[in-house]
Formats: sequence, C-alpha cells, structure tokens
Amino acid sequence: MSITLRQLEIFIAVAETAQVTKASKKLFVTQSAVSMALAELENQLGGSLFDRHGRSLLLNARGRYLLPLAKDITAQVANVETIMSERNDKLSGHLEIIASLSLGNYILPYLIGAFKRIHPKVHINMLVYNTKYAERMVVDGSMDLGFVESTPRHEDIQSIPWFKDELVVLAGPSDPISHNKYFDVRTDMKNTKWVMREEGSGTASVFRERMHEYLDDLNVVMEMGHPEAVKRAVESGVGLACLSTLTVCREVENGWLKSLNIDGVDMSRQLWVIHRKDKVMTEAMKEFLDFCDVMSTCDDERICLSSPWKLQSLLARQSSRKKAQ
Repeated sequence: MSITLRQLEIFIAVAETAQVTKASKKLFVTQSAVSMALAELENQLGGSLFDRHGRSLLLNARGRYLLPLAKDITAQVANVETIMSERNDKLSGHLEIIASLSLGNYILPYLIGAFKRIHPKVHINMLVYNTKYAERMVVDGSMDLGFVESTPRHEDIQSIPWFKDELVVLAGPSDPISHNKYFDVRTDMKNTKWVMREEGSGTASVFRERMHEYLDDLNVVMEMGHPEAVKRAVESGVGLACLSTLTVCREVENGWLKSLNIDGVDMSRQLWVIHRKDKVMTEAMKEFLDFCDVMSTCDDERICLSSPWKLQSLLARQSSRKKAQ
C-alpha cells in the first residue's frame, strides 16, 4: 500500500499538536482514525516517527526529516487543487488571508469589499491576529497571503513591499500634552505613562526598536491586545499611546483623541504582503495583489481611509489614471 495524502496530513497534525487527541480535534476525525493512520504510515516507512513521552508524541530524527517533506507535498497538492478549480471565463477561486490587527481591522475590510463587488465569485476568508502569529500561519501554509506591519524574517517567506505609514503619539483631549504641536521624544518621554500594544504586535515592535535610546524613561502602565482597547484607555486618561495613523482617523477627526507627530525619531514604517516562496500564485491571488497595489500609489490620502466611501473615491481615481495611461 502506498502512502496517502491523508496519512501525511494526520502526521503533520500530530507533529504540530504532540497529541493524538488534539490532532483528532484539529482534523475533525476520531482518535482511533488518527492512531490507525499513524501506525500504518510508520509501518510503511519501516520505523517509528515519534518518541512517546506519556501522552505526548515528540518527533524523533526520522520524524523531523519527514515533516518538511510532508508539508511541501501537501502544499503542492493544495496548489494544484486551487489552480484547477479556477474557471477561465470569470475570475473565481478561494483566498485565505491573514492580516495584522491594524491592517485587518482598518484597511483590508474595505479593500476586500470593493474587490468582491468586481469579482463576486472569488471567496475570501480573512483572519486577524498580531504580526508574529500572522507570519507563522503563512509559513505553515494555512494562509495564502499575509498583510503585516514589520519586516518578515523567516527564510521561507517572500516579502512584497506594500505601502508606508507612520506611528504617532495619541493623547486624550484633556491631557496637557495634547496642546503641544508635536511630541519631543527627548523631553516629553519623561514623566509620562504609556498604554502599549501586546508582545508580538508589529506596532509595539517598531515602537521599541525606534525608541531604544529612550526606553529607560518609558513607564508602561498597561498592555492591551487590540488598537481599539488602547484608544479607549487613552480617551479615559490612563496615559499616552503610540499607534498607526491608519487606526485613529475617526477619533482624530471627531476630536476624541489628539494625534502628535514625533519629533526626534523617524516613525515611518514599511508594511508588507507576504506568502510562502513555494506558493503557486493563482489568478485570484495575482488579481487581489494588483487590486491592493492602489495603496502604494496614493500618497497622504491613504492615512485617512476611515470610511468605505473614501476608499471608493480613491479606487475610482486610480482606475481613471490607469485608463488614461
């Protein structure tokens, strides 16, 4: 009997979860089915792939050798299935997207909505997590495309520069520092309290990297896992925060928060689109990436995409430019 794709999928799930029980839940099959498939695979390959430690199954040398090969095989099969399922008459297909919190909550929903009106047969799923987790899911092949806020470093990742944005300091309207024209990092960092994004956040990573000379003066009183929670804390007077301009357009426009550019440190950053290097680019992926490229061609307007109507106007202007060329 030859090795089956299902055996490899079960092997990968057991390797990632280290337990038959967790693997069965992940794959929505019974524990006995997982155990049987694993035993058959080990028998076909002439030896064990795991060391048993109580309830845990840990990869041995043979298993560690097989894991990347198994992932490559399942990824290639998925690529073939995706390509063959696309129709030539109208763009169709399936996209799995993951985005960091700032991009996934404030930019991509509008882009996806506009894209779907043009290509209704393309089915798009999007997950929103922090940058570190988004990169991990692209690496393991769970996601086709990732939209992240800091430079990816994994060797299996292909990185495409998207557009640049800037981090700004946020203050509540009653905070004395809100009356300043800018935030001077050399003097204003002292005697201030800060609400920070959680570890793994691309925003927090950039902030700490750029502010490394002043971290001794940084007084963090709270960490939060979502930009909305950070903004509410700043509004209530807990302290200052540093977020992307992409996330604060409505609050600044309505006077709920004051946005201060930072003097003394360059807080601009490059945003990225990522995918696995060995990922076959389907027509749906190519078309969506081309559609998203509008963000890299529209200068300062991009920082206030606080409504779908602004994005529609931006897309219409971009379409007119392309037709005129």
